[in-house]
Amino acid sequence: MSFLNSISPSTLIAGLALASAVSGCEQSSELKEPPFKPEYQGVNTRLLDGDLVNFQVKMTGARETTDVDAYAECAAAQYALIRGYGFARHLRTSVVEEEAGLWLADAVYTISPALPRGSKTIDAEVTVSACAENKIPTV
Repeated sequence: MSFLNSISPSTLIAGLALASAVSGCEQSSELKEPPFKPEYQGVNTRLLDGDLVNFQVKMTGARETTDVDAYAECAAAQYALIRGYGFARHLRTSVVEEEAGLWLADAVYTISPALPRGSKTIDAEVTVSACAENKIPTV
């Protein structure tokens, strides 16, 4: 007697239904994210005081706030290089959630010629290079 012959018809039907449901779940988990197509809408830069700089960035097509944060960081790194500095330190970023597809962020960084104290420091040259590789524009 084979294994299938020893299973009752109702058990076999239940097993097939479960297998079908599981395979349907697997297919739905394979849904792909839409492609990431950011459009960087510009940066407004304002020197607040000495080495304290404000960056206001706008973009569409962001997936989440980290995309907008990255844009602001790229702007800060390039600005530091333009001013003859090699480093920046992130102080804060306020991201306004998406409004009709437009994301806005208001970020503040300090720029300095030497590595500043703190945990959120960036090497401007390294960061600008990474921004170019990731196709994120700078100032």
